[in-house]
Amino acid sequence: PTEMGRLTAVFLLGLGSNDLDGTIPTEMGRLTAVTALSLFSNALTGTIPTEMGRLTAVGSLWLSSNDLAGTIPTEMGRLTAVNELRVDDNVGLCGT
Repeated sequence: PTEMGRLTAVFLLGLGSNDLDGTIPTEMGRLTAVTALSLFSNALTGTIPTEMGRLTAVGSLWLSSNDLAGTIPTEMGRLTAVNELRVDDNVGLCGT
């Protein structure tokens, strides 16, 4: 839900393997304190929001095993603290 964007003090958010569907809310980009975000093994669709590039504190970001599509946003290049980025097993997702 979009209300997740209100959790601005959260450091770890684990939502993997919960049968979540729909798109990743753009409000997730407000979680600027998060260091680990897990959204793997759900049924998320659509594109990765460009707002995810605001998660500059994130060290681990798991988006694998969903139904994400489109290109990986260039804004993801702002994630300079990331040491693990998982986007595998999203058949419609591509990048350059």
